[in-house]
Amino acid sequence: MATAGTVKTPDGLKTTRLEASRALVRFAWGVVGYNVLVILWGALVRATGSGAGCGNHWPLCNGQVIPLSPRIDTVIEFTHRCMTGGSTFLVVGLLIWTFRGTLKGQAARGLAVASMVLLLNEAFLGALLVKLGYVTGNQSMGRVVVLSIHLSNTLLLLAALTLTARLLGTRQRWAELRVSGARKLWALLGLGATLVVGVSGSLAALGDTLFPASSLRAAFTQDFAAGSPWLLRLRGVHPISAVIAAAFVLSLTGQARRAGASRIAGLVLSFLCLQFALGLADVLLLAPVWMQILHLLGADLYWVTLVTLAAMVMWPQQSPSRACTAD
Repeated sequence: MATAGTVKTPDGLKTTRLEASRALVRFAWGVVGYNVLVILWGALVRATGSGAGCGNHWPLCNGQVIPLSPRIDTVIEFTHRCMTGGSTFLVVGLLIWTFRGTLKGQAARGLAVASMVLLLNEAFLGALLVKLGYVTGNQSMGRVVVLSIHLSNTLLLLAALTLTARLLGTRQRWAELRVSGARKLWALLGLGATLVVGVSGSLAALGDTLFPASSLRAAFTQDFAAGSPWLLRLRGVHPISAVIAAAFVLSLTGQARRAGASRIAGLVLSFLCLQFALGLADVLLLAPVWMQILHLLGADLYWVTLVTLAAMVMWPQQSPSRACTAD
């Protein structure tokens, strides 16, 4: 069921728009949730050193469509590829349904297209890591660079999917997404700083995987040793960037409370505190695989919530007056 309604644009004109069905909005949030699972499984691939489980083959796995008599690392890597394929079908479905369930000019359409583009880029970057051999024990600077781009794209993809779901729910048009300078600046700073935290955290986790420490003291010694690899030297960027990003996010939540979004602001702050607690536990426990996955899950939920909050601050929803209802 779709609902037609009218809303005043910033220039005072009334326009008609099609309200996305509840089923479409739920499906969009479901796609967000599924992609979080894909990200978590990708972290399992990295943490278990299973990136070469399918050899130097892509999209085939060890030269086969379905691997026969696979090793455990092959199962883990092949499962990740299957999950990524499932994500492709879901995002394509979301794109088609969004265009069928909305009118021209609605912002959700543009974000759905952006999600599709970022997903294709995600697949390309994943294939590049495999074909260049930037998996398992590879410690090169090339891996750090390509992986950083890959991780940034992952977070941007999750953000685009989140905004698609959000804008399907609010049914806002591009003309309504006008932002004052201060709001836009703080929102973008908060998101940009958090993006750096996410990428640096994943690189720190890779360092923990490639160079496991026997004790907390040994881990700190590794970080500051003159001959330490770049991955270990970069590990200190994560906590520093986290503190800086938290300052921007606190300012953003303050704006959100003043704008009447206290509930989502409180949720963001809760996830922020949880992330600091999980990060500390990760360090104290010497980053076991299960702790890395749990920490990443918290980071993904925090990112989705933060993107939603930023959208609410930058693009406050107007109250439409419904003109008519149609099946």
